[in-house]
Amino acid sequence: MQLLARFILAALMTAVMVCMVTLVVTFINLGLRADFLLQWAKAYLISWPIAAATAFVIMPAARRLTDTIMKKIGG
Repeated sequence: MQLLARFILAALMTAVMVCMVTLVVTFINLGLRADFLLQWAKAYLISWPIAAATAFVIMPAARRLTDTIMKKIGG
C-alpha cells in the first residue's frame, strides 16, 4: 500500500474509533456533567495521535497476519 494511502487510512480509521471509545469511556467515568465536552476533547486529543501512529506502524504486519489466517481457514 502506498505510504500516503496508508497514512490516510490510519488517520481516518483511528479518528472514528478513538472518537467513539473516548466518548463512551468519558461518559461512563464522568457522567454528563458541565465540563463533559472539555474532558472528552482532552481525552480524544491525547489518544488519537497515539492510535493513529500505532495503526500506521502496525498496519503492514496486521495485513500479513490477516492474509496468513485467511489462508489457514481456507478464505
